[in-house]
This record gives sequence, C-alpha cells and structure tokens, in this order.
Amino acid sequence: MTEPIGTGAPVRPKNRLQRLAEHFMVLALAGMVVAVFVNVVLRYAFGTSIVSYEEISRLLFVWLVAVGAIVAAFEGKHLGFDMLTARLTGAPRKALFWVSQALVALCMVLLLKGSWEQVVAGMQSYSTVLGYPLALGAASTLVLAAGLLVALVLELVRGRPAGDDAGGDASVE
Repeated sequence: MTEPIGTGAPVRPKNRLQRLAEHFMVLALAGMVVAVFVNVVLRYAFGTSIVSYEEISRLLFVWLVAVGAIVAAFEGKHLGFDMLTARLTGAPRKALFWVSQALVALCMVLLLKGSWEQVVAGMQSYSTVLGYPLALGAASTLVLAAGLLVALVLELVRGRPAGDDAGGDASVE
C-alpha cells in the first residue's frame, strides 16, 4: 500500500459502501449548490425564486451532514480531545477508552430513540411546499445514530479508535 505524503499511515482501499456514501455526498452538495445558485440568480435578476429549491437544499444539507459524520467516524476523522489520554499508557488509557466509548454509546442510543420518535411523529406531518413527510428529514438522525453505533462497535472490537492505526497501548490484549 502507498502512504500519503507527510504521514506514516498506509492508504486503505475504500469499500463499496464508503464509496457509495461519498458519491451521495458529492451529489447532495452539487444539488445544493445548483439549487441555491439558481435561486440567487432568480432573486437578483428577476425578483422571484423557486420555493421548492429551498426545501430541497435544506433536506440535502441535513442528509449531507449525517452521512458525512458517519463517513468521518469510520475513517477516524472526527475531532478528538486527547490531551489526557495521549499522556497515559497501559490500563489507565484502556479504562478511559472504554469509559468514553460507553458514554458515546449511551448518547447514540438516546439519539436513536429520540430520532425514532421524531420519524414516527413526522409520518403525519408534511413539508409546506413539496408535501413530503417530515420523517424524511428526521430519518437522517436515525441513520446517523445507527451508523455511529456501528462505527463504535468496530472501535470496541479493535480496542482502539478508528484513526489510531498504530494500536498503541489502547489495544485489547
């Protein structure tokens, strides 16, 4: 495997699901750019806009953020505060890893539960312009919570965070 310039980390080939998620993010961002650009031109040039483009761009943005957060979690690209854990080794470092993962899991389970309730409530509510069920927007956080829980389980199986390819002292023995 080749290494990126300036790092010692090998480049891993991306799996099909990751490539699909990245293609979705590209299409969502492109759709947002087109929708917003067209509306800006229409507003300034003709004094009008396409109202449905605002709803479309808002929905695409919500899904873009959710899918992007999942991709970042699998790649270990989320921001982390490791000022304390970077100075620890052995059992204390492992203990803090497991405690932090347990807290993240608790948050994700609460997000999953709340998102499901929002999806159920959103099935009876519809957007004002396009008329799609508002559950479609709420489903993004449901997918986000589920995706982050899967990433968390994989980190627990590895015994270290996704970006920590060296293994360090946090790996399970």
